Amino acid sequence: MIQEGTRSSTEAVATLPRLGELLDAATVAAGRAQARYSGYPVGAAILDAWGVIHTGCNVESAAFAATICAERGAVAAAAAGGAGGLIACVTVTRDSDPASCCGVCRQLLAEFGHDLLIVNGSLTSDRLRWGTVADWLPHGFSRASLEAIPAGSQG
Repeated sequence: MIQEGTRSSTEAVATLPRLGELLDAATVAAGRAQARYSGYPVGAAILDAWGVIHTGCNVESAAFAATICAERGAVAAAAAGGAGGLIACVTVTRDSDPASCCGVCRQLLAEFGHDLLIVNGSLTSDRLRWGTVADWLPHGFSRASLEAIPAGSQG
C-alpha cells in the first residue's frame, strides 16, 4: 500500500531509518541535474545491501529518447559500484506534491526485487509518498513472465 507522510513522520522513519541521509543525497544529486530542456531537476539516491548510497540525476538530451532519468542513473551507478542487492530508491523533485517514478524506472527497479522500497520526496515541502515496487507496479513484468513463455514460441 502506498503511504503518505512527512520527512519526520514516525512511519516514514521507521520504514527507512536512513531516510534523512538518502533525501539529502538525492537533493545534492538534483542540484547536478542536466535539465536544460524541461527545467525539471530530479535527484535519486539508492541504498544498497551493504549500506552504500549511490546517486543519480536526470540528464536530458535534445534527442529525447537519449534522456536518462535520475533513478536509472542511480541504478547504473550502483551497478558500476558493485552494489549488493538494492534496498531503497529515494527521489526528490521540486513539486510540493511528490512526483512518482515513471513506468520505465519502476520496471527497472523491479528487476532488483518487488520488495525494494521507493520513496518520493519534495525539494519544496516535507511531504513524502512511499511503498514497495510491488505497490507502485502491481502485476509488473518480470523474469517469471519470460519463464512462463512455452519453449519454441518466442518467435
